[in-house]
Amino acid sequence: MALVRREWPDLQDLVQRWFEGDAEKSWLRVEEFVDDKTLVVRAELPDIDPEKDVDISVVNGELRIKAERQAKSEHKEKDSYRSEFQYGSYLRTITLPPGATEADVTASYKDGVLEIRVPFAEPVAPAPTKIPITRK
Repeated sequence: MALVRREWPDLQDLVQRWFEGDAEKSWLRVEEFVDDKTLVVRAELPDIDPEKDVDISVVNGELRIKAERQAKSEHKEKDSYRSEFQYGSYLRTITLPPGATEADVTASYKDGVLEIRVPFAEPVAPAPTKIPITRK
């Protein structure tokens, strides 16, 4: 299992969100690694409904994860009432590796962790082509 280090795309994502007026959105932290020619991306997203609150798409070779969290809790007792809420929007864009198969992207959610798997093939270098020379 090889870890993937992507500091430059993270900076690009932050700068892009700033220019789009999205800099105040919370940062969605992810873990990325390669497992047998599959890019695995995991994001911790507790207390969400993945079917309603998460949108995953592939656009121009980039994986985009958007999520929104809204949670409210109320504590009623005989002489007191306390209400707490938590909300936030999250966005993360990850550049897919060369040879990624967009049609085979899968996602699952278990115990507050979203896992996205992106298979990819090793890029094959084209064989050299000999160019004939003609005499004039």
